[in-house]
Amino acid sequence: MTKRSTHALALLAVAALVAGCGSDSTPDTAPAASSPQQGGSLTVLERGDFAGSWPTGLDPATNTTGGANMTQMNAIFGGLFVLTADDDGGNAKVEPDLASGYEISPDGMTVTIELRPDVEFSDGTPFDAEAVAFNFERAVTSACSCSPKWPLAETDPITTEGDTTVVLRFSRPYPAVINAFPVSNANWIASPTALEQMGEEAFRLEPVGAGPFTVESNSLNTELVLARNPTYFKSGQPYLDELIIKTIGGDQPAYQAIQAGQAQVYESMQTTPLVDQARSNDNVQLTQAPATSPYLVQFNTAIAPFDDQRAREAIYYATDPEAINEGLFQGKTEVAQTFTGSGGLFHEAEVPGYRTYDLAKAKELVEELGGLKVDLGVLQSYVAQQVGTALETQWEEAGIEVTMHADQLNVLIGNFKGKQWQAMLQTVGAWDPAAGTGVDFRFASGVPYSGVADPELDELLASAASSVDEAERQSLYDQAGKLISDKAYAPYILSITPSNIAVAGVHGPGLTTPIPPLVGVNPTILWDSVWMDQ
Repeated sequence: MTKRSTHALALLAVAALVAGCGSDSTPDTAPAASSPQQGGSLTVLERGDFAGSWPTGLDPATNTTGGANMTQMNAIFGGLFVLTADDDGGNAKVEPDLASGYEISPDGMTVTIELRPDVEFSDGTPFDAEAVAFNFERAVTSACSCSPKWPLAETDPITTEGDTTVVLRFSRPYPAVINAFPVSNANWIASPTALEQMGEEAFRLEPVGAGPFTVESNSLNTELVLARNPTYFKSGQPYLDELIIKTIGGDQPAYQAIQAGQAQVYESMQTTPLVDQARSNDNVQLTQAPATSPYLVQFNTAIAPFDDQRAREAIYYATDPEAINEGLFQGKTEVAQTFTGSGGLFHEAEVPGYRTYDLAKAKELVEELGGLKVDLGVLQSYVAQQVGTALETQWEEAGIEVTMHADQLNVLIGNFKGKQWQAMLQTVGAWDPAAGTGVDFRFASGVPYSGVADPELDELLASAASSVDEAERQSLYDQAGKLISDKAYAPYILSITPSNIAVAGVHGPGLTTPIPPLVGVNPTILWDSVWMDQ
């Protein structure tokens, strides 16, 4: 038996219950009813370690976990732009929603956004250019990780022209700005009137937007009750009368709640046996979308031990993604070598010269270093902890001493900002690598969640985001992926897409038909178009 086969069997023993999702993007759904229907109350469950946590409220400018809370934010605020896809998850594209259109100048330096006329926030305030510009100015100074990383011009960066036109001017070309909108807090526009009248403290609990739903009650990190917005700009939508979002402890209690009729939807199921149960359960629908954001091990290259490239290379050689895929995920995920999955733009399956598993080389480097001790941080979620445990097992075989700790999202964010972390198991990239929490989020110099400071890499990423030519962007991202590989900045593991679970009779784009995740494991769901059989 080969070492790889033995290793895969060892990982099978590690995971009695496995967190995983296949790369199969075909939804196991019941036949849709003939047409959408009005009415009904839908309860959605969210994991408390990620999307079910909103400790700072739901104001786009002050919600520090806003990138994780896309379901809540999109339901309340809608979006200037949305990501849509065919029913099979293919041909994904960003389209105007509360915006009516846009124009990017030929040099990529100016973006003109047109708004739909006569739209109102749910408090009656006009949804106009002045309101949008006000929100843009709040967004770019926000502490949220989902704040836009716009290279704004020094003079007149955000201006308005009449009631329905907003103009963004950049210091360098940034044609990727439109693709970046749906995952940015600049996409969620709050009522300036409500914010002024209520004050930020009250507004973060009961925010006012122009989206499909309004806030009825908000218990932070526990339950959000939303009601149909009667003034929503799409006639007859949203279809649901009520949307309730509840926090739950994990996959097992969520699936039990679904089976007991206590909820109708659970986002991001990750436990393989439960996914298999759901797939064979005629009373529920399971939908998986194409993967966009691979798992990787980030290194803090500013401090020991990973300021030494030999230590980084040792981790590369000690890491066996193929065995993790077989042992934990039944071979159903995508092994990754760069920062995009197959569901995202500019994906490449392999990077020339990428260091693959070689236990002998790993041991040799560890011996050359005189030993290697690693502190590995992971998110306190089932899939992250299982992958982290598998990595710990693999690395220890190479003589690497590993201490792993699993942290809640807010603690993990604090660890990043403290800058003393050594290694982190995280996801990287987005549907468009230049969007929001895309590749810059993990690799650009001076970014809180990056462990790399490399001017050459910065230039490649900036040039890729600046190019108006798609072929040139592909080439530049390929070069960036090669540079990350050559300098051993971060070994990639797998591209994993969790599953959405919905009871039979629930329908909606992104929920029961796949749309690629914009970033990480966040499902992309168009809540104004979700409906239930009556």
